Amino acid sequence: MIGAGRTGEACAEVLSTRGIEVYVTDEQPPAKLERALAAIRSSGGRFVAPDQLGAILSKIDRAILSPGVPVAGALAQKVASAVPLVGEIEVAYELCEAPIIAVTGTKGKSTTTALIAHVLRCAGKSARVGGNIGNPLIREAAAAKRNEWVVAEVSSFQLETIKTFKPHISVLLNVSDDHLDRYASLEEYTRAKYRIFEHQDARDIFIGNLDDRLVHAAHSQIQAQTFWFSVNGSNAQAVAFVDRNAVWYRPPDGRPRKVIERSDIALPGDHNLENVLAAVLAATSAGATLINLAESIPSFEPMDHRLQMIAEVAGVRYVDDSKATNPAAVMAALQSFDAPIVLIAGGKSKGADLTQLAATIRERVKSLIAIGESGAAIARASAQTPSVQAATLEDAVQRAREQAVSGDIVLLSPGFASFDMFTSAEERGERFDEVVREIERSALQETAGA
Repeated sequence: MIGAGRTGEACAEVLSTRGIEVYVTDEQPPAKLERALAAIRSSGGRFVAPDQLGAILSKIDRAILSPGVPVAGALAQKVASAVPLVGEIEVAYELCEAPIIAVTGTKGKSTTTALIAHVLRCAGKSARVGGNIGNPLIREAAAAKRNEWVVAEVSSFQLETIKTFKPHISVLLNVSDDHLDRYASLEEYTRAKYRIFEHQDARDIFIGNLDDRLVHAAHSQIQAQTFWFSVNGSNAQAVAFVDRNAVWYRPPDGRPRKVIERSDIALPGDHNLENVLAAVLAATSAGATLINLAESIPSFEPMDHRLQMIAEVAGVRYVDDSKATNPAAVMAALQSFDAPIVLIAGGKSKGADLTQLAATIRERVKSLIAIGESGAAIARASAQTPSVQAATLEDAVQRAREQAVSGDIVLLSPGFASFDMFTSAEERGERFDEVVREIERSALQETAGA
């Protein structure tokens, strides 16, 4: 097992219970891996430092790569030169008895994955969720029964290392610039995304975004039954679409049926309509009815750190969108609100082009609070928008508070990875939430004392 993080822990746990001898290696020093190594050892796994791998490679039948470890990196290549190398989702697929719904895309993966599972559960079906959403897929896949569904969020990193991975239903939401620090070009990144349908055949189902140029460009390569969705109601190819402020479904008889009014969907922003459309097609393909959809979608709330309303203080709304780690996600967030926006953005760059994001910021942002390694770059790109650089997230929230007036929105939507300041996007969002709650408490105390 290459990588001792959550995926390494889960693989050690699942495979050891099947009588498989598991070794785990990681380039980080053991002192930084104490908690993970304790969990791995308690499952029966053993840690081997990279410089000691030579002594055990002859015993290894197969190596599993954690998604956070680059397949082209020195450690992965060292192991791959001696034994077959696969990714965790490949092994999860081999162990899984249940049909898999796999969801990928540059943005919207987690929301769509969770929404599909929510609808299926409300329809009386058992649905397990795993993958890039924070719970390693192997744990859920290994436990799933034939009469259940496994809904998997899969990233481009995970798709790089598949050999036979074949979801019964695949969903490709969108493709735009992301992870260009890992991929040589957008074309290479797109090819990784396309692998989600690579092994599907006519018995399987592919669901794609008709409005996304790079998604639709894959149509000639797809062997599965294909169902398109579109926010454009006039597109006759779309099986699920938006028209007259409602979501519609076009069944085989060709007569569209209304699923739900736009006003009954709790998820903000037009981009979330795409996620709902994808979920409609995936859930109906898995046996949910239109009644199930109409009853379940209204109760689905935004996930943590995804356009999550944290508090309203003195008429200013504070919104946590920390999971927006690429420019496309920030643009979607900015287009979700009509109110003036004070934007907190920046972080560790993944090499994306900032041109379109900068144009959207100039059009929709009242003031920019720049943070992290890429803060200066995003401020330069959005030069016509007033901006300040903040040294910490706490400082950024305070500066945003000073800039905002009643009716405004303070939006944390970084557009970049978190690793320059935090261990994860979740930690970044949690810290934002804590600071906002502190502001809210102080405001309440001031009001009570007045």
